[in-house]
Amino acid sequence: MFTVLATVGTEFHREIVHSGRLSAFVFFIFLLGTFGFIRMSTWMIRKQVSWWPGNVEVGGTHVHHLVWGICAMMIFGYVGVVHQPGSPWWEIVTAFFAIGMGLALDEFALWLELKDVYWEKDGRKSVDAMIIAGCAAGVLLVGFSSWATLADSVADRVFFGVGAFGLIGIGVAAVNAIKQKLWWALASLIFWPAGIAPATRLAKPHSLWARLFYKDDRRRLCRERYPDAGAASGPPDGTPTPDPEPSPSGSGSPSS
Repeated sequence: MFTVLATVGTEFHREIVHSGRLSAFVFFIFLLGTFGFIRMSTWMIRKQVSWWPGNVEVGGTHVHHLVWGICAMMIFGYVGVVHQPGSPWWEIVTAFFAIGMGLALDEFALWLELKDVYWEKDGRKSVDAMIIAGCAAGVLLVGFSSWATLADSVADRVFFGVGAFGLIGIGVAAVNAIKQKLWWALASLIFWPAGIAPATRLAKPHSLWARLFYKDDRRRLCRERYPDAGAASGPPDGTPTPDPEPSPSGSGSPSS
C-alpha cells in the first residue's frame, strides 16, 4: 500500500509539480469539486434534510450562491493579478478562484434567463456550461501541455502532426457544441473521431448553428429530427407558433 502511494506521489511530483502544472491541477480539482458539492447541497436543501444548513437569506432576500462565487472571483482574481503571490499562496489563490467560478457557473442559467430556473428544464444550461468549463480546464491541464512536451522531443514533422490532431479535436468539439450536442463535444476533446458523425448531422433546432446557417426548410427538418427540443421553445428563428386551424365542422362559434 505504501509502495503504491509512494509511486503515485513520485509520478505526481514529476508530471504535475515539476512540469509547472500544479496551479492548473488545483484549479481543475477545485472547480469540479465545488460544482459537485454545491449540487449535492442544493439537492439536500430541496429535500428539506433537517440537519443540513438551509438557504442564506439577508433581510428576507434569498442570496443565491452565484453571489458568493462572483465575490470570490473578484477578490482572488484581484489578488492573483495585482499581487501575484509566490508558492504556496499562488495555489491557494487559484483554489479560491476556482471555488468562486464553480459557484457562479452552477447558476449559469440564472445569468442567461435572469430568473430562477435552477430546478426547471432551462436549469440544464448550468450543467451544460459546467461540462464545457470542465472540459476546457481538463484540456488545458493535460492536453496542450502533453502535446507541447511531446513536441519538444520529436521532429518538426511530428510536431505538426500532433498539433494538427489536437486542433482537429478542438474544431470538432466546437462544431458539436455550437450544434448543442454537448456530450459529443466532450467526447471529441478526448477522441475527436468519435465526434465526426454527430458534427456532420443536423443541429438541434435552437442551437446557434441552426439560427445562423439554416433556412426554413432545414429548420423544419431539425424540428422533425428533435421534436422534444422543438416543442420546448418554439421555432428557432423566434417566430411565434401559428394557431391551429379551426375545425371545419360547425359555424366556428364556441360550444356551450
